[in-house]
Amino acid sequence: MMPFSDEEIYRATKYNLSKISTYISSHGGDIRLLGVKSAIVYIELTGACHGCAMSLMTTKMVVQEEFRKLIHPGIKVINVDGMPGNELPKDCYKEEEPIKETRENGLIHKIKKFFKL
Repeated sequence: MMPFSDEEIYRATKYNLSKISTYISSHGGDIRLLGVKSAIVYIELTGACHGCAMSLMTTKMVVQEEFRKLIHPGIKVINVDGMPGNELPKDCYKEEEPIKETRENGLIHKIKKFFKL
């Protein structure tokens, strides 16, 4: 049984992400934290690492091992890469996108950050 909640694991993972992203960026890639469910951390490798033949090795031997050292030895990491079994669960813990306000014709519209208007 994991002694931490998904929210706690998410926050610890987010805090430690830069320690791992240095290695990934040295190979021309990047890493995004997508969510956490039942002590499984869901990431996405991007850039040169997305679709790379070594991405499974990177996920398990680098990312997962580092998170196990830094956070908890029971953590699992899955790279959401489109392969069967590597999907992001709809009910995983993730932070909501920050809301920004824009003014248009004197009205305030609250729009999620990822919408480009």
